Amino acid sequence: MKNQQPKNIASAAEVAKLAGVSRSAVSRTFTQGASVSKDTRERVLAAAAELNYHVNHLARGLSNEKSRPVCILGANLNAPYQASLLDALTQRLQLAGQAVMVINTSGGEASADAALRQTLNYRASATIVLSGTPQTTLIETCVKSGQQVILVNRAGQFEGTDHISIDYQSAMANAHHMLLRAGCTNLAVVSSTIQSPSLLTREKLFIQAAEDAQQTCILLRTGPTSYQTGVDAARRLLASRERPDGVFCVTDLIACGFIDVAKNEFGLRIPEDICIVGFDDIEQASWLGYQLTTFSQPLGAMVDAISELLENASDKARNKQHLTFHAPPVWRHSVRPSAL
Repeated sequence: MKNQQPKNIASAAEVAKLAGVSRSAVSRTFTQGASVSKDTRERVLAAAAELNYHVNHLARGLSNEKSRPVCILGANLNAPYQASLLDALTQRLQLAGQAVMVINTSGGEASADAALRQTLNYRASATIVLSGTPQTTLIETCVKSGQQVILVNRAGQFEGTDHISIDYQSAMANAHHMLLRAGCTNLAVVSSTIQSPSLLTREKLFIQAAEDAQQTCILLRTGPTSYQTGVDAARRLLASRERPDGVFCVTDLIACGFIDVAKNEFGLRIPEDICIVGFDDIEQASWLGYQLTTFSQPLGAMVDAISELLENASDKARNKQHLTFHAPPVWRHSVRPSAL
């Protein structure tokens, strides 16, 4: 049997020729609400089926803002929280019939800038920026191109953008109160060298809450936002003479690494010997080996809000919005309910 060569993608002109109609008749057939006779429609659909023709929605979208793709900028997309947010967001946008283009900015600014300019060539209608790591210059490029820009958990002022953020003031006050109520007196914050705006905000507000309560609180950054960072931080903090008895980790992934070292290398009981609080409520936080007390970012509500902002993009008169969501505490077993 001879190998079959792949066929070229059929064009609308070829469909029109086979159906014996004009090129515009083919276009009207595949345009919802357009006027076309029943006979013409049947001939065009039959020719399209024979040629395996599909409408080029991307090309059509260049003149229809709602049909244009949506660009998502993000870094560290393999991290549990980022992956969950990306999964929820892409599913929601696809259900709304919107094409999605994802740009991973972890490769550096030059690589990300080249990819971003590709999306501008495709006339992307909007760009969604996940958290704080994508560079400021990339956001400015999107704004200057006339795109709608939606920032997620990105502190700082960017004129002409919509913001989706978390009420960190309330969450960090609650995180500190958890440890205070558990009787913890020697506190530590374990954070990331990435120092994205959202992580810096968590650090600052937790430390401020501790200072307001006249408690000492040290800050340690041993690496990026990763499990290994929690491992390294635990080895340094727990081996010191001033070992903390209450730790806030700025992400759950860092907290998981910290817990494993505390239990398996130092033989500490959690929460009897040390209390640990995380943030994000990733899937691993509920695993039996962690049972991490944390704060849950309401992904469903945040994604719905992003979708609504995209739907209302055509309303040029509307003011840019800053929507703030509450991150409720999720109680498990890494914090004592009260002092011993």
